[in-house]
Amino acid sequence: MDAQGALESYAREQGLLTAWAALELPEGVRRRYRDWIEQGAHAGMGYLGQRLEERLEPSRRFTWARSVLVLAAAHAYPDPGLPEGGLRLGRVARYAWVRDYHGLLRPHLAALESLARQAGVRAKGYVDHGPLSERSYAALGGLGWIGKNGMWMRMGEGSYLTLAVLLTELEAPPAPPHPNRCGRCTRCHSACPTQALPGDGTLDARRCVSYWTIEHRGLIPQALWAGIGDWLLGCDICQEVCPWNRKATAFWRGFTPEPELAHPDLWAFLVLSSRAFARRFEGTVYTRPGRSALARNALIVLCNTGDEAHLPYIRRALQDVNPVVRATAAAAMVRLGRAAEAESALRDPDPAVTRYVREALERAPAAGG
Repeated sequence: MDAQGALESYAREQGLLTAWAALELPEGVRRRYRDWIEQGAHAGMGYLGQRLEERLEPSRRFTWARSVLVLAAAHAYPDPGLPEGGLRLGRVARYAWVRDYHGLLRPHLAALESLARQAGVRAKGYVDHGPLSERSYAALGGLGWIGKNGMWMRMGEGSYLTLAVLLTELEAPPAPPHPNRCGRCTRCHSACPTQALPGDGTLDARRCVSYWTIEHRGLIPQALWAGIGDWLLGCDICQEVCPWNRKATAFWRGFTPEPELAHPDLWAFLVLSSRAFARRFEGTVYTRPGRSALARNALIVLCNTGDEAHLPYIRRALQDVNPVVRATAAAAMVRLGRAAEAESALRDPDPAVTRYVREALERAPAAGG
């Protein structure tokens, strides 16, 4: 068996989907990405605009590379169920119901690198942490298409797919393009609560719930609270409404959904120290946003329920050590009709807190809208 076959064989034995693509991205793909960056649609994810030429022309950095072996792990696993006890409110994006996919896939990339070395082939693996356009390579490999929700998808698994790539010095075999199966469907575009999907296969992260609840570390614009709804971490709406995803049930055997990750106790985010939070959620994607951002998200979720039974949790957060959490708690109190209790935040030593609370008070007549 040649090196290419050996790499494919190992990946498939592990239950991963595979596709080969040439390293050089077509000019149309490069231009589309540059336009997206120039429009500022990447929001605060500045790293997506850094090392732009390396991202679009990886051969500048990896002069030896000629191809990309795309690996895809399906994650259409079932809901593991609701744990007993705790404050179990809010929804979490499906990919976060398991241990951090970086750690789960990295050993297999290391094994592929070792296998390539044994065959005298240079190779380098990445799991969503290098300047590479994984979805573009997956589509170029002919195994699926990029849908109107901006996700790479294929029939059978839908868009519930986690990607990794292996750069190699092998020549990629030709791959016929996969037809775009979205057709006239606009369900993802229509269902997005914050109008983050233009409908052309791109995403405006400045309006995306997933961006605000995972990537953004500061205060969330109050105009977006209603759109966030009950999403604690990420958002799957554009995937849940997709007809292809309704038929998706396959998942990689390396994934094991856990009840405490699919339905976390919001109280933990409001009371744990950052160190205790890191210990409790070590090895999960919850560590990416961190304790303070998740406490912020939890407060928005609690506020959006409109249930006054949650006021004690929000009151406690008014004294949080983090100013983002304090400001969010105060704004939540205003929106729940407790403006008098929130006014103490106007004396907060952090000016960002006072500005945010003043905005909440000004918006009070439209609270909950």
